[in-house]
Amino acid sequence: MRKIQLYVCLPLMLLLMQAFSLRAADTLFVREKQVPVLIEREDNVLFELKITATDARKLDEIVLDFGERTALKHIRAVKLYYAGTETRTYRQDAFHPVEYISSMDPGNTLKANPSYSILLQKVRRLRRQVTLKADQPLFPGVNYFWVSLEMKHRKTKLADVVTAVVSSAKIDGSAARLAAVSPQGIVHRMGIGVRKAGDDGSKAYRIPGLVTTNDGTLLAVYDVRYNNSKDLQEHIDIGLSRSTDGGRTWEKMRRPIAFGERGGLPLAQNGAGDPAILVDKTSGDVWIASIWTHGMGVATAWWSTVPGISPDYTAQLVMSRSTDDGRSWSKPESVTPQLKDSTWAFFFEGPGRGITTSDGTIVFAMQYTEFDEGRTPHAGIIYSRDHGKTWQRHVAAKDSTTEAQVAELSDGTLMLNMRDNRGGSRSVATTRDFGRTWTEHPSSRSALREPVCMASLIAVKADENVLGRHILLFSNPDTQRGRHHITIKASLDDGLTWHEANQLLLDEDEGWGYSCLTMIDERTVGILYESSVAHITFQAIPLEAIVKSLN
Repeated sequence: MRKIQLYVCLPLMLLLMQAFSLRAADTLFVREKQVPVLIEREDNVLFELKITATDARKLDEIVLDFGERTALKHIRAVKLYYAGTETRTYRQDAFHPVEYISSMDPGNTLKANPSYSILLQKVRRLRRQVTLKADQPLFPGVNYFWVSLEMKHRKTKLADVVTAVVSSAKIDGSAARLAAVSPQGIVHRMGIGVRKAGDDGSKAYRIPGLVTTNDGTLLAVYDVRYNNSKDLQEHIDIGLSRSTDGGRTWEKMRRPIAFGERGGLPLAQNGAGDPAILVDKTSGDVWIASIWTHGMGVATAWWSTVPGISPDYTAQLVMSRSTDDGRSWSKPESVTPQLKDSTWAFFFEGPGRGITTSDGTIVFAMQYTEFDEGRTPHAGIIYSRDHGKTWQRHVAAKDSTTEAQVAELSDGTLMLNMRDNRGGSRSVATTRDFGRTWTEHPSSRSALREPVCMASLIAVKADENVLGRHILLFSNPDTQRGRHHITIKASLDDGLTWHEANQLLLDEDEGWGYSCLTMIDERTVGILYESSVAHITFQAIPLEAIVKSLN
């Protein structure tokens, strides 16, 4: 009787044991990263995985399913890494103990740091479904894994995308419970690290500006910060990268504005930074505006420059011009005597880009600080009606504002979109008389949130884009605290509304946060920005990936 009972109950016991095993197997948490995939990198973080092992002893494998949009032939390899364990007092929402690939360590920005990760498997021959073998014993407590993506550098296109999902996994020989902690359906977009820490011997690159010339060439400008990432006063030149293939490749860096040891002073006391660039659509000339600081020691220029006009006392707004599509540049000349009020402390451009209006006027944003205890800042515009021979300015749009960008609305009004030092959101003002008078825009301090950071704003005319609508495009860190979640937004009503349907997140991780937009062609938006994966990153985004609703 006992034998019969045992025989009858054995299948039930096996089922119960299997069910208990599934319940006891620890959950594999999956976080999919929304960051640029740099084509030139050997490693890009695709997924971060976490297991808090209590009963589980070994991760056997994970399985990836790639979506139909993924160009598998352009992927060189998919890799699975183990990143070890974590302290018992770690943050519960943490998904990595360290940054696996540095964007800040000069010369070490292209692949995973072997000190922090162990390569478990690398798969080169890919199908839509890929099994990554781990066979990794689990340390009691938190265990980290991550999936890396490597593209074929010479074959991958900026328009390529990757979609994937962790479809299953095995722990201790059984199917693991999966828990996704990130949005589903993420589209991974390609990028190029135009400037990375250590390139050309420079520790850091900052402050991007970007334009498309009349010939279709992309010109990218930025600070070359040789010694560190700090602002002027320091050893800083203006660098320029040039692309004739829509941003896929970039020529060797030029230095259109560099003052060397001017006046017998050291390099670090002749810095030039915060560039803005514009294309004169009428003449085809290209202008770079920058600030040059000279003879002010090594203190922060924001606080050390004083009233006056001479470069011995106050920072200089200088400009350089190219008449050959950005190949060569004129000697920079100061326009400070034309524009600066001698009672102001700091006077300079708004970094990023300028514009040519419909009547042929070229316009840059500008900013200045009062010589008071708080160095109260103001933003406005400067403009030239004679193609840069002379420059004018009138009054500022608003106080407590700094880095601004200007765009022309569909009715010819100029809009100034300003960083507001009060924090929380952007200030916006408009003018119909080139800054003699200003009107606060209805969207000011309400429509566009910001963490106090530079942003980009461009206007795209209806006859210059495939959608046939007048569009404003805006980019910034879409947060109120921290410089992360770099997002492009579109407005179809001259900036009155910025609907959620017409927004695209590019980079969710922390960076320095500055960005600049341009139209590459009628279908494609180019963005140059300070990303989490490289100091200066470029991406090309289909306009229709941003503007998903025309209502």
